[in-house]
Amino acid sequence: MDTSLSAPLIFLDSDAVITGWSDGAQRVLGWKAEEMIGHPFSEIHDDRGFFMGASGALDLDSVSVPTPDNGRVVALRSSQTRHLQERLDLTMTNADVIGSWNWDVSQDLIFTDGRFAASFGLDPKQAETGLPLEEFINRIHEGDRARVADEIVRTIESGDAYSSEYRINRPDGSVSHVLAQGKLVKDAEGKPARFPGVLFDVTARRKAEMDALAQRERYRNLFENLDSGFCVIRMIWDKDGTPVDYEFLEANKTFTRHTGIEDPIGKWMRRDIAQGHEQHWFELYGNVARTGEPVNTEFPASELNQRWFKVQAFSIDGVGSDNVAVLFSDTTAEKRSELALKASEEEFRSLSQSLLNHIWTATPDGKIEWLNDRVLAYSGETADRLKGDGWASIVHPEDFPAAAAAWSHSVETGEVYQIEFRIRRHDGNYRWHVVRATPVKTETGEVRRWVGSNTDIEHAKLNEAALAELNATLEERIAERTEELLQSQKALQQSQKMETIGKLTGGVAHDFNNLLQVVSGNLQLLAKDVSGNEQAGTRVNNALAGVQRGAKLASQLLAFSRRQPLEPKVINVGRFVRGMDDLLRRSIGETVDIEVVVAEGLWNTSADPTQVENAILNMAINARDAMDGTGKLTIEAANARLDDTYTAGLEDVESGNYVLLAVTDTGAGMDEATLEQVFEPFFSTKPEGKGTGLGLSMVYGFVKQSGGHIKIYSEPGQGTTVKIYLPRALADEEQDIQAPAGPATGGTETILVVEDDEDVRATVVATLKDLGYSVLTARDAQGGLAVIESGVPVDVLFTDVVMPGTLKSPEMAKLAKAINPDLVVLFTSGYTENSIVHGGKLDPGVELLSKPYTREALDGRIRHLIANQKQASQAAAAPSSAQATATPVGDAEPAAATSGQRKFKVLLVEDEALIRINTADMLTDMGHDVIEAGTAAEALAATSEHEFDILVTDVGLPDMKGGELARKVQALKPGVGIVFATGESQLPEGADAEAVLLTKPYSDESLKAALEKLGSLA
Repeated sequence: MDTSLSAPLIFLDSDAVITGWSDGAQRVLGWKAEEMIGHPFSEIHDDRGFFMGASGALDLDSVSVPTPDNGRVVALRSSQTRHLQERLDLTMTNADVIGSWNWDVSQDLIFTDGRFAASFGLDPKQAETGLPLEEFINRIHEGDRARVADEIVRTIESGDAYSSEYRINRPDGSVSHVLAQGKLVKDAEGKPARFPGVLFDVTARRKAEMDALAQRERYRNLFENLDSGFCVIRMIWDKDGTPVDYEFLEANKTFTRHTGIEDPIGKWMRRDIAQGHEQHWFELYGNVARTGEPVNTEFPASELNQRWFKVQAFSIDGVGSDNVAVLFSDTTAEKRSELALKASEEEFRSLSQSLLNHIWTATPDGKIEWLNDRVLAYSGETADRLKGDGWASIVHPEDFPAAAAAWSHSVETGEVYQIEFRIRRHDGNYRWHVVRATPVKTETGEVRRWVGSNTDIEHAKLNEAALAELNATLEERIAERTEELLQSQKALQQSQKMETIGKLTGGVAHDFNNLLQVVSGNLQLLAKDVSGNEQAGTRVNNALAGVQRGAKLASQLLAFSRRQPLEPKVINVGRFVRGMDDLLRRSIGETVDIEVVVAEGLWNTSADPTQVENAILNMAINARDAMDGTGKLTIEAANARLDDTYTAGLEDVESGNYVLLAVTDTGAGMDEATLEQVFEPFFSTKPEGKGTGLGLSMVYGFVKQSGGHIKIYSEPGQGTTVKIYLPRALADEEQDIQAPAGPATGGTETILVVEDDEDVRATVVATLKDLGYSVLTARDAQGGLAVIESGVPVDVLFTDVVMPGTLKSPEMAKLAKAINPDLVVLFTSGYTENSIVHGGKLDPGVELLSKPYTREALDGRIRHLIANQKQASQAAAAPSSAQATATPVGDAEPAAATSGQRKFKVLLVEDEALIRINTADMLTDMGHDVIEAGTAAEALAATSEHEFDILVTDVGLPDMKGGELARKVQALKPGVGIVFATGESQLPEGADAEAVLLTKPYSDESLKAALEKLGSLA
């Protein structure tokens, strides 16, 4: 601070500690700066208002001015200085009278009283008799003498009243300030006669004025040299009294440095400097001017280079004046640091809230000030209860002393805090945590805050305890683990063995089916040649029966290898088992007691019904043989759940809900060695010549392919239980009815046979030609595609699935369909690998005829597919022809309906969209109302919601056979007529006697005839 100023000034910080001491303060109080700086202001100023000087108490007045940094500047003045202005006013109205004079102008003699003369150092006696004016003029201070003489002359000339203030030299050498007031008196002729007057002593007034001027100058020097900006402004108001601008009246030297505004005096802030200056500044200063209440605040000024200012504003010149004094400082750097710190604080807290750990902060003295939500959620306490020292309430009492001592040490030394102790959870349980806190320090090394975290290590503690226990029983546990590893290795070897055998049996089945197809095809051709020869025909039929047994054997091999194309349906195993009662009793005999136990609320499962039936039958026959034909067989069906504990050691079993099918016998049972081989193909416990050893192998493969699990429990002499777990299905139960194939009718279409086995190919060609078809052949998929690309007309592509070469059969079929969209594709195979079967199911839209197949099955499938394709092609061409024959606009109803034909409401069920659309258009053109459905499920939903007269349905729907759908519809709506639209040559099994067969492809005439037939029956 500049101590060269003579004003008595004391500078204080925000805590009222002395930070500056001017020479004037030393002069008034007697204390030196080094004696006072750093001491509290209260040491020299008591509550009675007295100041303590070096020589004792002093009665001084003081003025305190706040500074932007929340400090103060205290200016001192004596009681005499305080009353200068008062004495000055008193002097002006009641000044001390020195004396009077009377100047005879004509004689130039001044007559005065004794006091007047004494004041000028003249002889009173002479003054009473008169002295020349010059005597008095010579006693006037030389600095004022000439001026006074001129003023006297001007008064004589003008005749105006005389008043002049000047200095006189006292006889004692002092100088006094006097005020001479007089008036010129003229004679009758208007000439100056005399000049009387009174002389006043105004020395005290002049001294007071000079002191006041010096005081004001000292204060101006003070504000000019302050680091803070200072200005005086005049508020500008609009007609409504709203402050809209202000004018700068005064500004100190540092004003421009703080604001960047050059030469502000006389300028208006908004009009001349910053048009976008925020209104809050005008409202702030306007309120000070209006109310006289000072303010101390901080605001931004965007127009002044985005600065922030801390301001103190107070009214001057009294309440109601427009003038406001403003003391301010530029706090931009501090504010930006504050905002950056605040943003950093927000980021820290947001980050802390996103963490899974407990995060907290503490003040430098170790008091908790903030905790994230994880701490509160864990403890169930509020933040207010845990702040400060409240954290102790959730620390385990046994751990708290050590935790508190370590925390006190860290707070005292600034070292990192880390310790483990138990913290109480909201449910009352304590869990171990590692608690760590790091100090955040300032540039000077002082701790600004602590940032801490609590990490749950309960599991680690448990692991430590477990490790200790493990170390204590290590040898025993190693032995147990070794045994577990041996069992796992054994299970893995068993799984690998079964997989290897599965691949082998799948390949064998493929080749075996090809051989069977050659034998079967040739036998069927031979049967035609020996027609009429009873003995030869018998031999052929016996050979065909052998083929069927061989096909069944191959099917069992495929089941084990999980390569059979399953057709899973949603079934209820309980009802399925009860439905097999007669079959089971015929198969195992009357001497075995059969008990079927089905749990209440049994879940459905999705599985191939034929394979489920085979599996139950195989297990029942195995049980009968194990009991030597006498004993008890128990079949149970129940809901089950395989949990993670059970499935942990099983490679291909998932935990979840299953339907359990258990078959238990009271037979001889099996030992451990037998159980290890029981699922292997051709392994059997039966005497040689009895059984193939494929029964349980087939069951094993079927269950695995269906996503299930199979387990056998058995001990010698204790019987055996085979448990099958099939995955639960949430859909409703379905039933499967197979449509039998009718006699072969043959056709004249062209069929491309793609088969790599020459014998099989020759047999198929002979069979097809015998049925009247034109046949083309290819040895592999690449050759088959070449035939299609040649442009030779082909109606049906009949191809094996597994063939050599880089081009696979499914890819060939896809390319062929792209060339010829009307081409019918039928696959055949001894087993399907994964090319057209995925998840144990045929791919959507794929038609497969498994080897070996009969002549009738081959022809029936070809006729059905050709009929469907023709119907689809006819439907695709229908829109253009329908448009050409559309009913003209304005007709009241379709022509068919106006010709007397009966109008029906028809439920049309067809999964091929093109066929469904075309058929619906036909029915609509005939005048009938149509309800469309693409699946059996949609058809059953429509049955519940709508009334209709006739059901027209395809037989081969994706989710249910048409025959079963018809049965369910008639159960819901008795009397509904049924039309089966299919490529089959006869009605499906179980069809109503009055049902009508509509063979694909059908025309509108054949469709009309089918409806009319039902109408006549009604």
